[in-house]
Amino acid sequence: MCACSGEQARFKGIDLTGTKQEMTFVLSDVEGRERTLADFRGSYVMVFFGFLQCPDVCPTTLVRAAEAIKKLGPDGKKVRLVFISVDPERDTAALLRDYLRAFDPDFVGLRGTAEQTRAAAKALNVFYEKVPTGSSYTVNHTAITYIFDAKGQLRLGMRHSQEVDDYVADLRTLMKQES
Repeated sequence: MCACSGEQARFKGIDLTGTKQEMTFVLSDVEGRERTLADFRGSYVMVFFGFLQCPDVCPTTLVRAAEAIKKLGPDGKKVRLVFISVDPERDTAALLRDYLRAFDPDFVGLRGTAEQTRAAAKALNVFYEKVPTGSSYTVNHTAITYIFDAKGQLRLGMRHSQEVDDYVADLRTLMKQES
């Protein structure tokens, strides 16, 4: 986004700096421990809401995140991806753990009750809904990866259409701003 003065955009993603979000939700990780986003302070955190049976958006997003972390080199150790399931009925802790390990063993999976999931989604204005498909269902959901800085402040929204290099550039920009 450009300022009125004609400045170049600082970020490739959506600049959400200064957006006030109540990130007080509590979810469980794949080991059953209660977690909040505050647990990840000190890291740059990419948060994505999805579900394991997603045929396209979720796996593509996770591949991009893993590639971006690798491309950051040593700085990749400062980045965490947190995947929040919007399908807690089917996405068990064991399935979530195994699924995320296929992309990166350091990815964190969180899940909760239907009520906890709604609260987490509401905190970031994430939309999701079950859509019947014959004898089963799919889940339509927001396809944005939210990036928090090391202080826990919401800074960016990365669109699904953005490339790995966009993630890398924006994460490097955030890291430079905080160094």
